[in-house]
Amino acid sequence: MQKVIPTLKISNEEKSQTFYIEGLGFRVDWEHRFEPGYPVFMQISRGEDLLYLTAHEGDCQPGGLVHILVEDVDRFYETLPQEKLEVNPPYEMIEGIRMLSITDPDGNELRFMNMKK
Repeated sequence: MQKVIPTLKISNEEKSQTFYIEGLGFRVDWEHRFEPGYPVFMQISRGEDLLYLTAHEGDCQPGGLVHILVEDVDRFYETLPQEKLEVNPPYEMIEGIRMLSITDPDGNELRFMNMKK
């Protein structure tokens, strides 16, 4: 069970939803706005992985980094829609840890990784 929920800054809700939902397979769990037309704060999930995306000023800065554990990063890579994402194949930078780095439209980096058993 995940014990923290990272929050990432977004600047364009439509681009971010396309990236996370259509590209990475997350789904929108809920959205909040103080009033119609105000910036969004939303929760997205992929299995047990949760992220908050916020367009609110002052919540956080763009350019965050989140590590997300997956069972098999190579298999995960094969499921990604290559036509929607600019993704390089997984690599091993640290012995025993395979990872796949993907940067969202706001410069936030997601590192999907698995550790060899």
